[in-house]
Amino acid sequence: MSETHRSEAPERAVADLTHFINGQALEATSGRFADVFNPATGAVSARVPLASVAEVDAAVAAAQAAFPAWSETPPIKRARVLFKFKELLDRHHDELAELVTREHGKVFSDAKGEVMRGIEIVEFACGIPNLLKTDFTDQIGGGIDNWNLRQPLGVVAGVTPFNFPMMVPCWMFPVALACGNTFVLKPSERDPSASLRLAELLKEAGLPDGVFNVVHGDKVAVDALLAHPDIAALSFVGSTPIAEYIYTEGTKHGKRVQALGGAKNHLVVMPDADLDQAVDALIGAAYGSAGERCMAISVAVAVGHIADELIERLTPRVKALNIGDGMNEASEMGPLVTAAHRTKVQGYIDAGIASGAKLVVDGRGHTVVGREDGFFLGGTLFDDVKTDMSIYREEIFGPVLSVVRVPDFASAVELINKHEFANGVACFTSDGGVARAFSRQIKVGMVGINVPIPVPMAWHSFGGWKRSLFGDHHAYGEEGVRFYTRYKSIMQRWPDSIAKGAEFTMPVAK
Repeated sequence: MSETHRSEAPERAVADLTHFINGQALEATSGRFADVFNPATGAVSARVPLASVAEVDAAVAAAQAAFPAWSETPPIKRARVLFKFKELLDRHHDELAELVTREHGKVFSDAKGEVMRGIEIVEFACGIPNLLKTDFTDQIGGGIDNWNLRQPLGVVAGVTPFNFPMMVPCWMFPVALACGNTFVLKPSERDPSASLRLAELLKEAGLPDGVFNVVHGDKVAVDALLAHPDIAALSFVGSTPIAEYIYTEGTKHGKRVQALGGAKNHLVVMPDADLDQAVDALIGAAYGSAGERCMAISVAVAVGHIADELIERLTPRVKALNIGDGMNEASEMGPLVTAAHRTKVQGYIDAGIASGAKLVVDGRGHTVVGREDGFFLGGTLFDDVKTDMSIYREEIFGPVLSVVRVPDFASAVELINKHEFANGVACFTSDGGVARAFSRQIKVGMVGINVPIPVPMAWHSFGGWKRSLFGDHHAYGEEGVRFYTRYKSIMQRWPDSIAKGAEFTMPVAK
């Protein structure tokens, strides 16, 4: 069944989800719906409404009406709402993780980790009184003082992907709300329930109605947000073609845009690497969450003589992956998010074989007993992959690891720096000089040394280079505060210090 299946009227005994606008759940009026699946069973678990332009307009209007009061709320009071929200997230941690697993498919322990990473961003945003502190200069000259402010933009929006339905929205709205903005979230229609639960918990935490809104939808909703004159900024995470479209259209309409795109993350294995650690890292980073991570490792760069032994050690580990329902504690890898996405990934495996890559482990045709209709795919491993192959050039977003062989360190760096994507990268080595050179020479936004998935913590910022990021700001952290605020410089002098008579020169310190 297609992931883009549409229906006009309820025909199934499954729940119809709602939008969340102005503090309440609102039934859809567009008449358009998409199916939400449980990927482990293949069954439809809910229907998500696809908003009309009018429904998007209603969400933006609610946010616009709420903005004046919320932006004038003292930062410490905004922080107290987020502290309460964080407490509720802690209390509902497992509930949120289960929502993620049942609609995305990742294993429950991984979903719990996702929820924790979201909570960490909320914790960071709770420090907003300190983060909004600015600079003051006394007596710059002539009785004039100079200082600066960071003020909220207004109504801002977020369009988020299916692979992290809890964490990625939390990259955006906690910082945006803490800074005094109001927010409209358009989550992925593939796993939308976590976003609705976040909206309910924010309301329970005391967030005023209209400050945070959730509107579901497809391209109609996204285009309505991009064109809406009351949206000041938009954040996006997804594939590079869509990120580029979002950035181009959003900036054309005068918006500030932060659009994070695709990835092709490499992990370099040097001859002096601890091979046990490198293999463990590759198994977790390539096949965790079925490869549906923008920071997944999809290319292992084997340097010199290490390649043969690397393949020898990887092969049995890939074959032995425990694949099953994400709610089964024994599962190490769950299903892909939809049947259509599984078909797409299988197409890449077919293309890799056709282009001459050596298929070492074939994950096609994998079934799980008792979950035969689930969207499962086994771990797949290729060797002798060349840079002109589609499995090397393109983001697969599935459990497929390609091994590329290079003769030396310089060749590894050159290979990675030539790729159009530059999201994350890792190097496994025991040589401090190699580590330092790699960190400095590599043209990638996030770098790990003996760390396979170098996702920055909440007080740093997340983002790639080249065609992995469109815009000037990375996500969350201090970069997030800058993105969701405008800088304003103020110069002040009081009447009793003003010299008599007109001044016709630029004021300078005397």
